[in-house]
Amino acid sequence: MIRAFVGIPLPEEAADALEAAQAGIPAGRIVPYDNFHLTLAFLGEQPRPVLEDVHDALEAVRVPGFSLRVDGLGMFGGARPRVLFAELAVEPGLAQLHRKVLRAVREAGIELPRERFRPHVTLARFGDGLRGEDAAEMQAFVARRIGVRAGPFAVERFVLYRSHLGRAGPTYEALSEYPLAGPAGEG
Repeated sequence: MIRAFVGIPLPEEAADALEAAQAGIPAGRIVPYDNFHLTLAFLGEQPRPVLEDVHDALEAVRVPGFSLRVDGLGMFGGARPRVLFAELAVEPGLAQLHRKVLRAVREAGIELPRERFRPHVTLARFGDGLRGEDAAEMQAFVARRIGVRAGPFAVERFVLYRSHLGRAGPTYEALSEYPLAGPAGEG
């Protein structure tokens, strides 16, 4: 079984801006620079033949290139935050790519939950969630960086990744890359 997801790798200038936004994070496990990405579809553990079908389906996805921008920081988890993230603005090209990737993955035989798409890049994880003083420090950290912005940056491809879980956190391996149809407005 292979743990996999479909995502968009961040260009260097966007990753540089997010790495700078991580400076001084008071708690949690910081996501390494090389792991920055935007998840389009988490596939979970899948047998190799299913991922081969996913690959075939993703090869048929045609979407013009588009731009993304970082639009602030936030946390998931409510009163006990579990994740610090950089919010990405929802652009029409991103929404179109997301829909087509989900359709391709489902056509390849993977059932995905119907969830609201909230594009983001994870910057830090907090295990079972922050409490008390740690949570208050993180809320203050986010408030100080609420205006973090980056981009726009061009998106030219998306990737089928394998996720290797380890003691130091996950590492990601690109299994296949899929170019977009060209710059925004082409295709």
